[in-house]
Amino acid sequence: MVRPWRRCLVVALALLPLGLIARAASRDPRVVAVPSRPAFVRPPGSGEQRAVSGLRLPPETLLRTQRPGRMQVELADGRSLRLGGDALLRLDREALTLQRGQIIAWVNPGSKGQGTLRIRTRVATASIEGTTVFLDVSDSEVKVFSWEGRVSVTTNAGTRVELNGGEEILYRNDRWQPSRRLSREEAGSRLAKSLLLNDFPAPMETMPLIRRTLEAAPR
Repeated sequence: MVRPWRRCLVVALALLPLGLIARAASRDPRVVAVPSRPAFVRPPGSGEQRAVSGLRLPPETLLRTQRPGRMQVELADGRSLRLGGDALLRLDREALTLQRGQIIAWVNPGSKGQGTLRIRTRVATASIEGTTVFLDVSDSEVKVFSWEGRVSVTTNAGTRVELNGGEEILYRNDRWQPSRRLSREEAGSRLAKSLLLNDFPAPMETMPLIRRTLEAAPR
């Protein structure tokens, strides 16, 4: 005869690994929106599949979009990204690696413990904490633009540039251009035309901060 306390112990031990697995899965990034296709994901060791809302993304997953495809992914600890523009992105354990295309990444206001989000490209790494950054990577250039907040850009040569809201830096013709601040008119035009900012089911949590930064930009 199995005593009640032993039966409870067996059940608890059987459920413990499942609980650990569930908590680990809940921390995985997941797709939250796919407003247009083609958009794909390729988990490690698996073939490429269509991106669908709710899909969990383990580390080392590749995300890919083809124009006009776009997707939004929620990372751990209140961080999010939107991908588009013939993009290829890898979700590394400690960073995001953007091989090509466009990305907007942000840290949701009020979230805690998120740490620094790093986005690597072939020529530099952009680091953000509590801000919204845009990167555009093509064969001919790499652009890093802060929509709001401070973005730290560290080049492969070790040079570090700090961008504030409304400022961008551009790598073109195998060299870095001086950083510059966009005028209110130019930033406003980008805001109005950006599919990554506007053409999603729900607005970004940092949109009020972006508009506040835009209002403070010089004319």
